[in-house]
Amino acid sequence: MNKTVWIVLIILGLLAPFIVYPIFMMKLLCFALFACAFNLLLGYTGLLSFGHAAFFGGASYITGHLVKVSGLTPELGVLGGTLFAALLGYVVGSLAIRRQGIYFAMVTLALAQIVYFVALKAPFTGGEDGLQGIPRGNLFGLIDLNQTFTVGTSPLPLNLYYFVFIMFCLGFWMIHRAINSPFGQVLKAIRENEPRAVSLGYNVDRFKLMAFVISAALSGMAGSLKSLVFQLASLTDVSWHSSGEVVLMTLLGGVGTVLGPLAGAFTVVTLQSELSSVGSWITVIIGVTFVVCVLLFRRGFVGELGRLLKKSL
Repeated sequence: MNKTVWIVLIILGLLAPFIVYPIFMMKLLCFALFACAFNLLLGYTGLLSFGHAAFFGGASYITGHLVKVSGLTPELGVLGGTLFAALLGYVVGSLAIRRQGIYFAMVTLALAQIVYFVALKAPFTGGEDGLQGIPRGNLFGLIDLNQTFTVGTSPLPLNLYYFVFIMFCLGFWMIHRAINSPFGQVLKAIRENEPRAVSLGYNVDRFKLMAFVISAALSGMAGSLKSLVFQLASLTDVSWHSSGEVVLMTLLGGVGTVLGPLAGAFTVVTLQSELSSVGSWITVIIGVTFVVCVLLFRRGFVGELGRLLKKSL
């Protein structure tokens, strides 16, 4: 990605709340960050996790509890949720990387289901009702995230939106920096040929664990931001359905591409929003869309575009 692409993305992000419904855009940014974090693990390390919702949803509960019960400011709540996800990622990753392939995926799924059970039964999570009424609070004790600004006839929560947008840019930059560093090159080597990476003297398990922890932490950041946007942390965020959705987003956009998860998240979130009136049929429609896209765009939207342009996107 050159500077032009960065400038275009930033300008679009800054202007988006004046064009598109801000809550929708914030939801999109949260899931885009979630998908980008997951792509770091799948697309650049070759590890398929079926339990990433544990970090996304677990961090949302932690942030909600810290802000609502402990009275922390939102930035500290997001930091707490991110650190919790990183710690949980270290524990889960330490166990999961001992296995490979489908066994790795099943271990992550099993451990994520434990987190789901804790979220269901723990007294501070609200059980099936979730943790409701999470206050957005004042950023750094100064900026009211509940404040809206009237533009035309529409009140826009610009303070909250730009906070989410800045956090997304920070997370996206960290991922971009990681995959274009020597660390990222080692991850790609592990993905392509792990035995050869071992023969070159790299501690493969250590690099896998580092990638897992970074991915988990940024997934937790996305979940923390979502809990502030919707003022709710629910079982949906920590269920295996969310883990499946992020896999879908990554595959649709293009595994192993920088912009792919953004395109995939935009597609899935838009379909969910526009087709919400059809009820349970939305799952069928998204499934059919996924099958068609996989058959027509085997590298994903961005992957196929990069192939045509002969550029890495």
